[in-house]
Amino acid sequence: MDSLITAAARALAVGDPLGALKRVALRDDASALALRGIAMAQLGDLARAKTLLRRAARAFGPREVVSRARCVVAEAEVAFAARELGWSTKALDAARATLDAHGDRVNAAHARHLAVRRLLLLGRLDDAERALADVDPLPLPPASRASHDLLVAGIAMRRLRTSDARAALARAERAARDARIPALSAEVESARLVLDTPAARLVAGGEERQLRLEDVEALLASPALVVDACRYVVRDERESVSLARRPVLFALARALGEAWPHDAPRDVLIARAFGSRFTDESHRARLRVEVARLRTAVRSMADVRATRRGFALTPRRAREVVVLARPVEHEHATVLALLADGESWSSSALGLALGTSQRSVQRALDALAAAGRAQSFGRGRARRWITPPLPGFTTTLLLPAPLPTD
Repeated sequence: MDSLITAAARALAVGDPLGALKRVALRDDASALALRGIAMAQLGDLARAKTLLRRAARAFGPREVVSRARCVVAEAEVAFAARELGWSTKALDAARATLDAHGDRVNAAHARHLAVRRLLLLGRLDDAERALADVDPLPLPPASRASHDLLVAGIAMRRLRTSDARAALARAERAARDARIPALSAEVESARLVLDTPAARLVAGGEERQLRLEDVEALLASPALVVDACRYVVRDERESVSLARRPVLFALARALGEAWPHDAPRDVLIARAFGSRFTDESHRARLRVEVARLRTAVRSMADVRATRRGFALTPRRAREVVVLARPVEHEHATVLALLADGESWSSSALGLALGTSQRSVQRALDALAAAGRAQSFGRGRARRWITPPLPGFTTTLLLPAPLPTD
């Protein structure tokens, strides 16, 4: 490897893409193409980066398997940055195996970190945790250790293990400082802000206050009966019941929880559950049926009793009933949560991350665009959607991942 290639690689390692381009911008050999691709990715030109990396992979000879595997890993990272989540993980797994077999532990770990980041974004926390457990961060250089601990912190936040998240972020901060990469330090600081900004709202006794992730963790461990409007679950200290597929029942549970310790009038329950401003005997009959279903669903945790003007929720073990609400009440809050990471998303990637159809996502994006909360650029398959970061709170509890139920 000549001196210019070595100098360009060192510049990229410390986050200096312009310094790298000064050395290899006019070269078209395989190594220079690969470094130019990585530099363009660091500068944000992801389409050009992908083209250069593919050219580099073709330019390396059949015996240069390690260099070709590194190009595959770099292209996977570019695809992730572009939020192209549909890429096949087989090529990345094969590249990682090649790097492992040839002793390139650092890039093999980086390949696994990319796979974990994709799993985390898709909400597959168990798979992400298992994959990350296979990586030993101790022999890795500081930048790789910082990336590893950022992933540990991300999983811990999504599982509401805030003490574990803070410890991981402290390790990531030390590693980023040792790596002397400003962009990495900024990423760690951005992750730290998630722990210190409001993540949800607590509604209890007719009052409302904001909660940080630590407060949410403490609430779910408390003896209260929690109507969780972030994951559509009713839970107490011992058990939980998911009503995610029964929206009418959850609407009734939430209305009863917000009214506790008082009862909720029938007309309010009908409006919340059925969306009707007017009530007649058919609505009241349907309300009785749905209340009976809710009573059956939560019978081990609470009773739903009839009163003169409506119904009331009475917990069996808990001392109080509270409602855990999302930081933003919006029909398309989960789409906004993904867009709020500041990256540009395709509708297909959003559908994959949310586990829903691309057409449903497109309808949500059109509604957000009409309301001025999202905007698009590009055409056809190259169309991407962005939105400004949502100020004042974290979107952790809006993301598509289950909260702990035990």
